[in-house]
Parts: sequence; C-alpha cells; structure tokens
Amino acid sequence: MQTRRSHHLPWRRAGNLADNDLSADEIIRETGWVFNNQTGDELNLKEFVATGDKEVQRYIRLLELENISFESSTLLEIGSGIGRMTSTFTNRCEKVIAADVDSAFLERCRQTVARLGRIDRLNTLHVINGRTLSLNDNSVDIAFSYITLQHCQPQDALELVNEAIRVTRSGGTIILNFRTWVRSDIALVPLGIIMRSLWKVSIIGPRLARWRWSTRFGWQANRLKPDTVLAKVAPQLTEIKVFHSKKRTLKVLTTGKNSIKVIPINRINPSHWWLVAQVS
Repeated sequence: MQTRRSHHLPWRRAGNLADNDLSADEIIRETGWVFNNQTGDELNLKEFVATGDKEVQRYIRLLELENISFESSTLLEIGSGIGRMTSTFTNRCEKVIAADVDSAFLERCRQTVARLGRIDRLNTLHVINGRTLSLNDNSVDIAFSYITLQHCQPQDALELVNEAIRVTRSGGTIILNFRTWVRSDIALVPLGIIMRSLWKVSIIGPRLARWRWSTRFGWQANRLKPDTVLAKVAPQLTEIKVFHSKKRTLKVLTTGKNSIKVIPINRINPSHWWLVAQVS
C-alpha cells in the first residue's frame, strides 16, 4: 500500500502541475521553487539546466572526483526532479538512472534530457514508497544524491543510503549530500513539523504546498550528523571522506576499523556535508 508522507506533498503538488499541458519553460516558472533557489518570469529550461551543469562541474572538482571514469560508468541519481543535473550526467556518463518519488517529474526529466542531454543514455526509476530502489544488487558504478536526503524523514533517508550502497558494485562510489544541525534549526525544525501538518489540511494544504515560503519551512524534514549515518553504513565502505564547509567545525568519530578523512572546503553550504566513499 502506498503511503503519502507529508514531506513529499510539495513534490506531489508540483508533479500535478507537471502533468498539465504546460511547456517545459512554463513548468520551470511555475515550480522552480521545488528544484533550486531561482524564481522569476524569465526563467527557462536551458538556463535552469545550466545551473545544474555548473554545480556538477563544481562538485567534481571540490569532492576530488576527477579520477572517476564517468564516461564508462552507470550513474544512479537519487532525486532527479525534472532533470536539472540529469542532463549533464547523461552527457558525461555511459548510462544514467534517474530516480524520483514523483512519476510526473520523471516524465519531464525525460523531456529535459531529450532537449539538452543524451536521451539514449537515460533510464528512469519511480521510487514509489520514498525509501527503496527497484534495482538489482551491484547494478551501478556511482550513486549520487544532492539536496534530496535532507527532505526525507530520517529513517527514509538512512534506508535510501543503504539502498544506494546495495545497488552500487564493489569498488563503486557513493556521493551523497546531507544536511546537519546549525543554530537556526532551533526554529526551523519545529516550523517544518508544523508546516507539514498544515499541508494535510484539505482546503489550505494544497495552496500552502505550492507556495515557496511555506515549502522552505516544510522541507526541514531531517538533520543527520555524519556519525549517525556512518554508524549505520561505515562497515560497508572504504576510503571514506566527509566534506564540509570551512565556515564551521564538524567533528566525526572514527567508526570501527575504517579510516575517515574529514575535509573542510570552500563553496559548500555551512549546513551541508557530503559523504564520498567506495563500496567495499
């Protein structure tokens, strides 16, 4: 039985819009708040995808991923949306599997990639329950996720991390983005709980779930420390690296026999951190 989690509701509302007969550019202007921080009547799909291309290039450099052979790899993108980064991945990788909780987004993702990427390299995967991936073990070389796991309930996010590891072959790479605690979360996390409750109210909920200001609160679904994640998955990984902002101190405990490198870098949000590791 499919459950409708409150933290998925904004995507459902935007997905309903994506079902309509709107152009890709209109979808970007209507639902851009779902995918990045840009809004405005002049937004278009090409510019939208260009922001994803720049971020892919930036994180390949910042996260020390230059030695990965993307051109011969199958990459799984957990939380593809309508293809902001997916198009770039299809231009770089041999094969891309775009996974998302909303099937309408995946259809739009295919349209985006058809225009700006390599549609012949793309497969899509509907994550119906928000926590499991219908893929075989050892079926991808790279598992990637950016600004997605923070929008899941904590247990769902941890399950998706386990799933990412399960489907990645031995020696493959996981590249996963998380959000951890900052001072503002004292207010943001409770407000997120309240907003997700309001999304379920019959009349006001659908409207709130489409407004950008309300989704900025409602998205605050989890905060996961590196220690919390690594306690669950470190035994399955090697060459573990945790990247975080130079603007903050992030302590990480050594888990078991694994050596963990903690690397502060510029140009990363102080509330974010990345887990980059090989599957053992």
